[in-house]
Amino acid sequence: MTIEAPAPERTQEFREALIREMRDLRAFAVSLSGSFHQADDLLQETLLKAWSNSGSFIPGTNMRAWLVTILRNTYYSQYRKRGREVSDTDGVYSSRLATPPNQESSLDVADFQIALSKLAPEHRDVLLMVGASGLSYEETAEICGVAVGTIKSRLNRARARLADLLGINDASDLGVGSVSEAVVRAHSSG
Repeated sequence: MTIEAPAPERTQEFREALIREMRDLRAFAVSLSGSFHQADDLLQETLLKAWSNSGSFIPGTNMRAWLVTILRNTYYSQYRKRGREVSDTDGVYSSRLATPPNQESSLDVADFQIALSKLAPEHRDVLLMVGASGLSYEETAEICGVAVGTIKSRLNRARARLADLLGINDASDLGVGSVSEAVVRAHSSG
């Protein structure tokens, strides 16, 4: 891919705004792809697309929403291209190639990834945008092109389904972590 000479509309302000969003974009890319390596590639591709299409960004609008949309669309385009690869969402094939982790937290992360992959795409996207990336309901609604109430409903359904898939009924199912218990208590009382 060749990088064009900077266009007049690519201001220092645009460049600084891209830099400010990189950390949150990378976190979203990691949560979406499940891999730091893929996330870095995805982030790089997103920034290149944003840079080369800076003329289509409307100053004064939400840059984070614009960048997340580019990142998400790039991820799904790459995902469709991998159609010829063997799907291994359960980890069956990869478990034959590697020694299973011996730490409980590694197993919890694997269980979480499997459960996350079983969510409907619109529920998973909202859960990742609001829960993992810290986007507001309004920003997520803008990205998805739906009402804020729809985002809240999808998020509630995603959380409930994820808890069901993971077999979480109350705080005691999460282990002895006081932080985990506090989060569940705050969520169940709110």
